[in-house]
Amino acid sequence: MKNSFMTRDEIEKIGFKFVGKDVLISRKTSFYSPENISIGDHSRIDDFSIISGKVSIGSYVHISAYVGLFGSNGIVISDFCCVSIKTTILSATDDFSGESMFGSVVPMEYRNVQKGPVILRKYVLIGANCLIMPDLIIEEGVSLGAMSFVNKSLKEWAVYTGIPAKFLKNRKKNVKNMARLFLKRRNPNC
Repeated sequence: MKNSFMTRDEIEKIGFKFVGKDVLISRKTSFYSPENISIGDHSRIDDFSIISGKVSIGSYVHISAYVGLFGSNGIVISDFCCVSIKTTILSATDDFSGESMFGSVVPMEYRNVQKGPVILRKYVLIGANCLIMPDLIIEEGVSLGAMSFVNKSLKEWAVYTGIPAKFLKNRKKNVKNMARLFLKRRNPNC
């Protein structure tokens, strides 16, 4: 039976900017402009995800099924992050006010695109079905509840949820110590 993840040869033929070691990528993932996509060590990308543009995925990152990473203006996902099923991260979106045209088939001079990089710092956990808009930073240790909408930067070590996402409570930092212990056990020479 054939494994559902790509072999290393298949991964290298895609032409990524960089791919680390021990990376798992579903054969059912779609990549656009792979020469602008980097994937760190020990990361995993599941079925039916779409990754396009300038996207940098750190080490020990899990991109779940049906995730959309649309990085025309840059997306950075730092180490030890998880982006859960059906989440979409946009680094550009059209203006919905009606003052301009919209859609990728319309020339840019007729559009008013809201754009900017999206950065997820270390230890960020994004719940299922979230939408993250352009030009913001989700700081270290943020946990975002399922079905949340993020349209502004989120402060570190907090739990957010809702539409739009609002602060719920502080998040414990145990994960930092656990990550250090995990890395030390995995590679005792470091």
